Amino acid sequence: MTVRPILPIGHPVLRTRTTPVPRSDISSPRIQGLIDDLIDTMRHANGAGIAANQIGETARILTIEVNDNPRYPYKPPVPLTVAVNPEIEVLDDERVVINEGCLSVPLRGELVRSLNLRVSYTDREGVDRQQVVRGLTAGTWQHECDHLDGILVVDRIDPRTLSTWEQFTEHHQEAFVERITRFVREVGS
Repeated sequence: MTVRPILPIGHPVLRTRTTPVPRSDISSPRIQGLIDDLIDTMRHANGAGIAANQIGETARILTIEVNDNPRYPYKPPVPLTVAVNPEIEVLDDERVVINEGCLSVPLRGELVRSLNLRVSYTDREGVDRQQVVRGLTAGTWQHECDHLDGILVVDRIDPRTLSTWEQFTEHHQEAFVERITRFVREVGS
């Protein structure tokens, strides 16, 4: 297991747009090792996802997984997903207000995310994938793809809603979890 340091806000690599990975490189030991490091680092930090530039790499790769995550008990399960060169397409005008955090930013806050997306990517075996994602899962995809484009959650959060994790837990988490749990039940993901 290789857990890599997660870069904090202010590090220039987080503001760097990542570079697409050539299909011929996906099976290389370097890219496969990077994918393994992303998975190990994400799981160690209890993240719902992580992008390569969060660990100092500029390859266009992200991982997402939600499985009994103590940081996000309200998020629906998402099986381990490795996305190389992911692209997202917004399917409609439906939007939802989410309170998001980030492994690279020690703050949380509310922002608006699209509710329905089509995501296209290549998996770690080199197979092209496409799926429709919804709700909080769509929010996670948008968050991680933003990272790959050099965009941080603080660029999208309503600054009036910013809080530390501790203050969120103490003052806002209960109401948010109640609201978002109802939402997850209504939309199914």
